Amino acid sequence: MTTRRLTALAPEQAPGRARELLTDIVERHGSAGEMVSTMAHSPALLDGYLSLSRAMKRVKIPRALSEKLSLAVQEWIGCGTCREAHQEAGRAAGLTEADVELARQGTSTDPREAALIGLALRVLAEPGSLSDEDVAEVRAHGWSDRVIAEVVGVVTLNLLTGAFNLLAGIQPRRED
Repeated sequence: MTTRRLTALAPEQAPGRARELLTDIVERHGSAGEMVSTMAHSPALLDGYLSLSRAMKRVKIPRALSEKLSLAVQEWIGCGTCREAHQEAGRAAGLTEADVELARQGTSTDPREAALIGLALRVLAEPGSLSDEDVAEVRAHGWSDRVIAEVVGVVTLNLLTGAFNLLAGIQPRRED
């Protein structure tokens, strides 16, 4: 079991702008959560994460499909905390257990969705290998340039949260 490498901060412990951001979150929601409170060590990181997270809520990718992309990416990254969060969010968005499992395997029964999930994994794992043909294939499945561009945002947000949790040693909560 990984030990915590970075500790969560209370608003009064956070430096600079992170103190403001954390205080605002706690006032509005009652708590900030373990990852956000730990990101508060870096005002720049916390501000960037919150901005990107808010922006990605406006994507045209349907919520259930966005969760499938996130599940595929988190499975590849290996962040159990994020994977569990996206499994829960995916179920809330209407995904079945089979949908969740297929997404974790990097695919879907829907060929259109499978093409987008495959693109997300390529963006994560081997972006230098992407070609004109790869983009043309995703377009041939009916995806717009906007959605194709937004895949990069979904992948980036997931890489940020997954890598941060792994570095900080944030583990999924265990039910006792």
